[in-house]
Amino acid sequence: MMTKTHGNAMILFARDPILGRVKTRLSSLLDEETILQLYTCFLHDSLDKVRQVRNADLFVGVSPSNESGFFTGTQSADMGLFVQEGNNLGDKMRRAIQDRFEEGYERAVIIGSDSPSLPVSYIEQALGSDKDIVLGPSTDGGYYLIGMRGKLTEVFDGVTWGTDKVLQETCERLMQDEAELELLPVWYDIDGPDDLKFFKTHLQLIEQAGLGKAGETGKLLDKILSDH
Repeated sequence: MMTKTHGNAMILFARDPILGRVKTRLSSLLDEETILQLYTCFLHDSLDKVRQVRNADLFVGVSPSNESGFFTGTQSADMGLFVQEGNNLGDKMRRAIQDRFEEGYERAVIIGSDSPSLPVSYIEQALGSDKDIVLGPSTDGGYYLIGMRGKLTEVFDGVTWGTDKVLQETCERLMQDEAELELLPVWYDIDGPDDLKFFKTHLQLIEQAGLGKAGETGKLLDKILSDH
């Protein structure tokens, strides 16, 4: 178990990078080997991102297991590693947040590994919020971040996971519970081929504007999408 040094817990949810089991919606554009290589870049950039977060202990929740061994050793030596538990995404997030609260953390924030260009400032805004719940709305109708303060707010029941209604249904549940909500700026996940092409362009613009580096993902995208 990690030694607790901060009051905040920053959790990255990630899939175990195994051939044929990650980012399968990209299979119409890329072969399995390239998809795996791309998702591994997503992971490297996401890990680099959470390491920039101040005032938080870092965790990685891996699904379905750490079979590949990617998260063993130097990749996450400075992070607490656990396997996600639950029947759906809501169950898994509930358990991850509940476990952090039981360990004494005052706030827990979860992001996924499908938004490797997400600004660190959005994460830090979530960690600094005084609201019960913080959500980062995603352009696909879900959310790229969820944060909770002080207690586990039951917002995960009755949500139709994997649809464009996730954010709407979560917000409706929050209104019923009269929980205080803060919404972050809108961002995006990378799921399908169109998302990936947009992502490549966006990374180039971010770098040209001096707002950040394209990272490992940007370098690979320049190679694999040059003919697409």
